[in-house]
Amino acid sequence: MKVESFIFMIVGTFFIPVATVYGFMVKWQEPVGFLACYLCAGLGLMIGIYLRYTGNRVGLRPEDRVDAEVHEGSGEQGHFSPWSWWPLVLGLAAATGFLGLAAGWWVLFLGAGLAVIALIGWVYEYSRGDHAH
Repeated sequence: MKVESFIFMIVGTFFIPVATVYGFMVKWQEPVGFLACYLCAGLGLMIGIYLRYTGNRVGLRPEDRVDAEVHEGSGEQGHFSPWSWWPLVLGLAAATGFLGLAAGWWVLFLGAGLAVIALIGWVYEYSRGDHAH
C-alpha cells in the first residue's frame, strides 16, 4: 500500500499551494473555489495517512512485492451480495436527491429519507439470513 499512500499524499500536498495561490488570485472573495481545493487537500492527506497506517499494520501484499507469484493473490476477496436490490434503491435515492437540488428542496428530503431506508436495508440484509428479503 506504499504506492497508493504515496499517490494520495502527493495529491494532498499538491492542492495546498494550489488553493493558496487561487485564494490570492481571487483576493479571497470567492469562497467556494479555494475552500474546495483545501478540502481536496485534506481528503487526499486523510486517505494517504490511512493507507500508510493500514499498510504498516497489515504488511506487504502480494501486489506490493516484486517477487510475488500470481497464485498468492488468489482466494476470497470480500463479500458481494449478487441478489441484493438495495443498491438499486440507493441509486434511486441518490438520483432523487440530485433531482431535488435542481427542482426543489422538498424533493431532496424525499431522496434523503429513501437513502436512509436503503442504507439500513442494505446493511441489515444478511442479519436475518441469506435471501430473507
